[in-house]
Amino acid sequence: MSKITILDGGMGRELHRSGAPFRQPEWSALALIEAPEFVEKAHDAFVAAGADVITTNSYAVVPFHIGDKRFAEDGLALVGLSGELARAAAAKAGGHVRVAGSLPPVFGSYRPDLFDADKAPEVLGILVQGLSPYVDFWLAETQGSLREVESIRAVLGDDIRPLWLAFTLEDGKGVDDVIDGRKLPTLRSGESVTDAAVKAVDLGAGALLFNCSQAEIMEAAVRAARQALDTRGFSTPIGVYANAFVPKPEPDAALPANAGLSGLRDDLDPPGYLLFARRWVEAGATIVGGCCGIGPEHIAELRQTFDPRPVVA
Repeated sequence: MSKITILDGGMGRELHRSGAPFRQPEWSALALIEAPEFVEKAHDAFVAAGADVITTNSYAVVPFHIGDKRFAEDGLALVGLSGELARAAAAKAGGHVRVAGSLPPVFGSYRPDLFDADKAPEVLGILVQGLSPYVDFWLAETQGSLREVESIRAVLGDDIRPLWLAFTLEDGKGVDDVIDGRKLPTLRSGESVTDAAVKAVDLGAGALLFNCSQAEIMEAAVRAARQALDTRGFSTPIGVYANAFVPKPEPDAALPANAGLSGLRDDLDPPGYLLFARRWVEAGATIVGGCCGIGPEHIAELRQTFDPRPVVA
C-alpha cells in the first residue's frame, strides 16, 4: 500500500467542543479574534493525534464571516495570526508536520452560485499575503466550482509552492453515469468529478481532494477521479476529508454550510469513520483526514491504522 498522508480534522467543531468562543457568523474566526490560545490547543491536539499536515485557521477570515469592516481593518492581521499559530504548532512537532494555507470559498460554503470573479481576487489576495510567510503549501478548501479554483490559481501567480485543490460534492445526488455500480457524484456546481480532475491537471495541482461532504459519496468520487487521471497518464495524489454532518433535507440544500450549527452523526465515531476511510484508500486515495465534526480521536485512529508510529506526547 502507498504511504498515506494524514491530515488534521475539523477546526471549527474542535474549537466549539473545547469551549472556545464560537458562534455564527464568525464561526472558527471568533476564537482567532477573542481567544487564539484555543486555536493553538486545537492544532496541538491534531499534531498529537498524528497529523502529518495541519491547516491554518483562516477559513472563516473572510467578509462573509467577519464582515466587510472588520475584514478591511483586521483581516490581514488575523490571517497572519492563523498562519503564525499553525507554524508554531508544526515547529513544536520537530519539523515533520507541514502547514497548509487554507484558501476558502470567499462568498460562502456550498454556494458556487454566489461566486464573483471580479471581487474574489481582492479577498484572496489578503489571505495569500497574510499566510505566505508561514505555509508549506496552499489548500483550496471546499471549492464548489471550477471557476473558484481558477481564481485562486490566478491570485497565487508565480508562487512555486504546491496547490492542493479540495472540492465539495453535492450530497445525495449524482449523475446517471455509473462506475463500479455507483452513481457519480458532482461538484456543488453540477460539474463532474472528471472535469475537476482535468482542471487539477491543467492548473498543475499537487493533489486533488474531496472534502466537506457526506462520507458515503467519497469512494465513487475517488474512483472516478483516479480513472480520469490514469486515462490521461497523470499520477496526481487523491485525498478525502469528509464531514460528519447529519444529512440535510432537500429544501436546505442551497444553504451555506454554516447557516446553522448542523447536527453530527452518531455512526461516524472513530471506528465508523475508519470504515469509510479504508474504502477511500482501497479506491486509490493516499491522503486522508477529516472535515467538520472529525476530531483528534478520529485522526489518531487513521494514523494508527494506515501508518502506525509513536504519536507526539
